[in-house]
Amino acid sequence: MTSDGSFHITLLVMQLLNEDEVSIGIGALLELKPFIEEILQGKQLILPFQGIDTFRNQVGFVKLAEGDHVNSLLEIAEAAKRTFQEKGILAGENRSFKPHLTFMKLSRAPQLRKKGVKKIDPEVYEKFISHRFGEEMVHRIDLCSMLKKKQSNGYYHCESSIVIGEYH
Repeated sequence: MTSDGSFHITLLVMQLLNEDEVSIGIGALLELKPFIEEILQGKQLILPFQGIDTFRNQVGFVKLAEGDHVNSLLEIAEAAKRTFQEKGILAGENRSFKPHLTFMKLSRAPQLRKKGVKKIDPEVYEKFISHRFGEEMVHRIDLCSMLKKKQSNGYYHCESSIVIGEYH
């Protein structure tokens, strides 16, 4: 299971190979803020989460409910990709952006693999397939490292952040 301190939505995956590239990435993140403000036009971005699904029965995740917020999030992800690419950072995978909250990865559970568990059994989550889990307001976008040691709450190491909306 994933620690609740590590819940996040990945907008973009990139490879920053050294501290110079991390600095360029931080600059790109800071340049992204006005684009996000333009997309949101002073409105808060509130994301409702409903239902559970899996990626190939290997990764369990909570789905983002349908609505206008999806378009805003997609626009932000595209703006991020464009901004980082303009700085010379190869960003974004060819896979389509599917916002979600991962709660279980079999690849991170070697004790289950040792017991022969190869897939997440649908019985584990079937009663939550359409469950409404709640809403979360987006108030910050982080540039995180997947390689550096995670924080004590389980969240990724943060290189830099931008605050969006009116978060207090």
